[in-house]
Amino acid sequence: MSVERDTVQIPDDLAFASFRQQCESTQGWQQKYSKLGVGVWVQDTSEGKAVHRMKCRIEIKDVPAELVYDVLHDNEYREKWDKQVIKTFDIARLTVNADIGYYSWKCPSPLKDRDVITLRSWLVTDNDYMIINYSVKHPDFPPQKDLVRAVSILTGYLIHSTGSGSCDLVYMAEADPRGSLPKWVINKASQYLAPKVLKRIHKVSLKYPEWKRKNRPHLKPWLYPEQNNLPTMSLDVLSIQHAESLENIDESALSEENASDDEGIKG
Repeated sequence: MSVERDTVQIPDDLAFASFRQQCESTQGWQQKYSKLGVGVWVQDTSEGKAVHRMKCRIEIKDVPAELVYDVLHDNEYREKWDKQVIKTFDIARLTVNADIGYYSWKCPSPLKDRDVITLRSWLVTDNDYMIINYSVKHPDFPPQKDLVRAVSILTGYLIHSTGSGSCDLVYMAEADPRGSLPKWVINKASQYLAPKVLKRIHKVSLKYPEWKRKNRPHLKPWLYPEQNNLPTMSLDVLSIQHAESLENIDESALSEENASDDEGIKG
C-alpha cells in the first residue's frame, strides 16, 4: 500500500484510481469495528511501529455525495465543527485541483499535539468525489517546537454516490505520527475515535446548507477555480517530507489512565 516518492508531483488519474482501489479493497485489511453502518479496518502494526494504516467507512442515507464533498473542502466551516483543529489554512495553489495547506490538531491527552504540511489534490468523476494528500516540506513552514510534525504518506476521502440523496464516505490514512505510540492509542483510534469523527462529519453535513446560505454561499473555489485567490507556487519550491528527517517522539510508555476522549484524527 505504501507510496514511495522521490519528487513532489501532482497526483494523476492513476494515483486517484489506486486510491479508490485501496479504499474498496478488503485484502490485507482486518476489520476492527462494525456497527450501525460504520466499519473500521486496519493493517497489522506492531507495538511502536512507525507507519499506521487505517480506513473507516460510513453509510450516509440522507446527504448527497456532493454536499459531503463541499463540507470536507470548506476550511471556514471546518473551524466551526472540527473540535480538534488548532489551526488550518491554505498556503498556495499549484493547479486548478491541487494546493498546499497547513493543519494542526489536538491529540488525545497525554499525547503531544501534531501538525502537517500537505499537498492536496481532488478529483470528481461520475459517481465519486476524492480528496487525497501527502506530506511535503515548505521552506516557510518548518516544524514548530510545541508540535510534533507528522507525516501523511497517503491520506484522503472517497465519497461514493449511492443515490440522489445518499452516499458512502471512506476515510483512509497511511501516516507516520512521528511517535512510538502505545498499542492502546492505536486501538482507541480504530475502535472509537475514527467512527466518532465520521459520524460527526455526517452530522455537520446535515447542517451545512443552512450555514452556507449565511456565509458566502457562492464561494466554492474547489468547484470554481476562478474564485481561488491563493498565490501560485512552483513545485520546485517543495520537497518530499521524509519521516526520517524529523524528530521521533517516544510516547510508548504513556498510560491510558490519563487519556482524554479527544478525537485526534487528522482531516
